[in-house]
Amino acid sequence: MNLYDAHQHFHFDQLTPHRAMIARDLASIGLRQAVVNGTNEEEWPVVAALAREYRWIVPSFGLHPWDAGNRSPDWLARLRTALAADPAAGVGEIGLDRWLLELKPEDPRVAGLRVAPLEEQREVFAAQLALATELNRAASIHCVQAWGALHDVLKKAARPARGFLLHGYAGPLEMVKNFADLGAYFSFNIQLLEPRHASRLNTFRHIPTKRLLVETDAPTKPPAGTRNRFPLPLAADGSPVNHPANIAVAYAALAELRGVPLDLLAPQIEQNFRRLFL
Repeated sequence: MNLYDAHQHFHFDQLTPHRAMIARDLASIGLRQAVVNGTNEEEWPVVAALAREYRWIVPSFGLHPWDAGNRSPDWLARLRTALAADPAAGVGEIGLDRWLLELKPEDPRVAGLRVAPLEEQREVFAAQLALATELNRAASIHCVQAWGALHDVLKKAARPARGFLLHGYAGPLEMVKNFADLGAYFSFNIQLLEPRHASRLNTFRHIPTKRLLVETDAPTKPPAGTRNRFPLPLAADGSPVNHPANIAVAYAALAELRGVPLDLLAPQIEQNFRRLFL
């Protein structure tokens, strides 16, 4: 069975000590390809180098909304150069994040960052979406508490002909058709099985089959308890680490949720992944 991870971060430090083991585990579960997203200018060459080393990596380069306020003056030209150097690369992770604006300056998650206000995030996002459209590269989009604003940008702008991914979709069910009509795909994440995400989990019962993808977002969002088939040691800060091979767990959970055999779901996900990213 061929498996595909629509969104992860293999280059993050939490996974670096385990790369050889992770690669073996991914081969053992039948992973064929995974989109690895660089989220700022420093990460783009790291992701590009890993894509040359590991054939299963589909690289993606973008400026995350958390990094929008710290971009260099020539960031967009640098992004264009990175994309020109790799015709297989997507544009991502990009998007909008209103929740970020609620964090206090002393919060360690934003320590040392200049947080971009939503309008600035919107400008940075729109510029990257335009570049993805010009080059017809898949755009991988992050959105937190800004679904209306995101829809407004997407509706008014040109979009990549191949479509775009709303990674780990957490928006309302009522907006699924609106986004799908604009070209959206929606990736399921195992974290949705947590009780606090019940409404979001229900949304994935209704997303059109031809718009479904599956992701891990590794090294974040590990499965809970016995679902974690590929446990890894805690990170240096004590946080749990998600093994990318848990993509197999996410596939099984989505098949169970939708009441379809895994051997029927997986080929459809493969078609969707290839249509968007390849």
